[in-house]
Amino acid sequence: GFVPLLRRGSEWFPAGFFWKRQHTGPFLKYNFDVTKGKIFIEWMKGATTNICYNLLDRNVNEKKLGDKVAFYWEGNEPGDSTKITYRELLHRVCQFANVLRSQGVKKGDRVSIYLPMILELVVAMLACARIGALHSVVFAGFSADSLCERILDCGCSLLITADAFYRGDKLVNLKQIADEAIQKCIDKGSSLKKCIVVKHLGREEIAVDGTCSKSPPLKRLCQEVQAPWNPAMDTWWHELMCGASTECEPEWCDAEDELFILYTSGSTGKPKGVLHTVGGYMIFAATSFKYVFDYQPEDVYWCTADIGWITGHSYLTYGPLANGATSVLFEGVPTYPDVGRMWSIVDKYKVTKFYTAPTAIRLLMKYGEEPVKKHSRKSLKVLGTVGEPINPEAWLWYYRVVGEERCPIVDTFWQTETVSPCWWGLGSVGSVCLVFKQPWPGIMRTLYGKHQQFETVYFQKFPGYYVTGDGCRRDKDGYYWITGRIDDMLNVSGHLLSTAEVESALVEHPAVAEAAVVSHPHPLKGECLYCFVTLREGYEFTKSLEDELKKQGIREKIGPIATPDYIQYAPSLPKTRSGKITRRILRKIAKNDQDLGDISTLADPGIITQLFNSRCDTKQ
Repeated sequence: GFVPLLRRGSEWFPAGFFWKRQHTGPFLKYNFDVTKGKIFIEWMKGATTNICYNLLDRNVNEKKLGDKVAFYWEGNEPGDSTKITYRELLHRVCQFANVLRSQGVKKGDRVSIYLPMILELVVAMLACARIGALHSVVFAGFSADSLCERILDCGCSLLITADAFYRGDKLVNLKQIADEAIQKCIDKGSSLKKCIVVKHLGREEIAVDGTCSKSPPLKRLCQEVQAPWNPAMDTWWHELMCGASTECEPEWCDAEDELFILYTSGSTGKPKGVLHTVGGYMIFAATSFKYVFDYQPEDVYWCTADIGWITGHSYLTYGPLANGATSVLFEGVPTYPDVGRMWSIVDKYKVTKFYTAPTAIRLLMKYGEEPVKKHSRKSLKVLGTVGEPINPEAWLWYYRVVGEERCPIVDTFWQTETVSPCWWGLGSVGSVCLVFKQPWPGIMRTLYGKHQQFETVYFQKFPGYYVTGDGCRRDKDGYYWITGRIDDMLNVSGHLLSTAEVESALVEHPAVAEAAVVSHPHPLKGECLYCFVTLREGYEFTKSLEDELKKQGIREKIGPIATPDYIQYAPSLPKTRSGKITRRILRKIAKNDQDLGDISTLADPGIITQLFNSRCDTKQ
């Protein structure tokens, strides 16, 4: 990534940031070779700064952006909205930082945040950063077991959650789930002592007493949610905030001090606590946001990712705020209350830069062009994709229908481990393993408490290189094409095939909205292709359609060697709550293996039973 530098005497500093003290050693030190000792990365070690100070104090006091909107918050229900300026955000963050200190949280402590997409989530993250505590954000769709596992792994002392929230028309009683997790943690000897609870569905009850700032109007389907309460553990967010000062001196941290832990499941389903540090993360998130999206001061930016994922960390919280940007923070889902919700939000806030996942694009493709075209979208200037390789059909629909062939598409490749895009402007439709020989500021420093696993997973396979686990090929023009996870490759009769390539061929058929391809054991070929297809509205899965997909969709586009042995109709596909297809579960379904392991990360576990019941007969 490109990082602009300023020179002060003989020292070089990243431009656009405040540093309390200069670094004392080399600008960069690292070792990527496990045969030469411990793996480590150090950028500007010895320099001190505070990321919250750079994101808020400097924007308000030096850049005079105090009255600029930092976030437009759009609730689950249309009409449920508010906004917050940079000055208001700074005051709330300072208040909550003081709250955390009053609760005994200090530099180096870990704080778990289990909140929906509300402004308090951003406030909590930045308050942790302000006092040097590590935040561990857990996506609010995760189960009690998943939350417990993450709390235990990093030894969190405090949990921040909410009473409840709506996701579409589904009520999620978050406090009840959090309490289940807390009890599981206590049973396992956790050091968790406190739980701070945001009154989200009950905000109207708070506003009437006049002691707290007014909250957005509520148009809920049901507000009668009784949050379970343990006076020894639980405290209301608003009660703590009402008496807190709006001034808070930041903790000045070393550039290599820990900033946050974010858990990534990887292909095994077992979460790994990816650790990022203050200086490198700040530099890379801020700089990549500015250049990847061609950020301009008048932009209104919307990243649809949940903050529970790295995309939301980097491109809803840290990256945009570091650039003084105005962002949209959306609590709901793309299809509620109708499938045109995203485009109505684009028009409402005059969004100029829009960043979403191929999964969301394919979901909306199912409903055709009309829900898109009934909205203006004239404000859009740049479109972006993230999360997985985008198939050509989805890219073209995004470009032609959503962007009306006037908006460039930024197709980004990155990981939780990399903080921000390593590459952008890519296509993605081959494959060798993608590795990196040198670090960049935002690369992960370790897996929290598991450095040996960190070295084994990412550096042992090819000493001297960081191994992404993703496949890549380079074409005759020198362009790199990401093909997906290297475990998403099949060896059919000695021929290596990319599942992404087969999936792209399938979704080119007008009847297919989405496809997922996995390997299945074959007595002669070694492996064969087992395909799951989801159809667009108005189409029916028939034998003739299956034959057509095999012949026209695969044989003619890739070759006879890629002809699937099995094609199964899937009303929908098992996906994580970030929208990624869980192919390890599909492989289990294809083999009729009921031992699925951890499925707590799935958005809709109920689809698994349907898929098992309708699987193809694979008896040879």
